[in-house]
Amino acid sequence: MKRDNIYIAVIDGQGGGLGRAIIERIRQENLPAGIIALGTNSTATFNMLKAGADAGATGENAICVNAKKADLIIGPIAVIMADALMGELTPRMAEAVSSSEALKLLVPSTRCNVKVIGTKDSPMQVCLDELTNEIKNYIISHED
Repeated sequence: MKRDNIYIAVIDGQGGGLGRAIIERIRQENLPAGIIALGTNSTATFNMLKAGADAGATGENAICVNAKKADLIIGPIAVIMADALMGELTPRMAEAVSSSEALKLLVPSTRCNVKVIGTKDSPMQVCLDELTNEIKNYIISHED
């Protein structure tokens, strides 16, 4: 996998739509980062790869191994919750993401039955804009 200064792990499940949108945004900004698509299933991984990820892997072990290596972990808030995404996210995956030293940029979603107090209900495009700005700021602050 191509590795620039920053190693970004994008994690998603089900159809991988959010992960795909995130990867497309990162690629549109032409940010110097290596991106690995980590899907809880092969469809999610495939769709994130189509969006421009440098590499992709699927399943529990792939997520656990790569969560340790990532500088940034990006995905829905469900990636830190055991049995989320209709059971696709295992307790071991949630633990690996939660205990990773990587900065986690998580997109809120009411679909996982969690409301984070202090956040506002924003359209997904607004969330993706904010996420993109956070990624840019992280990369800028870690440039050599």
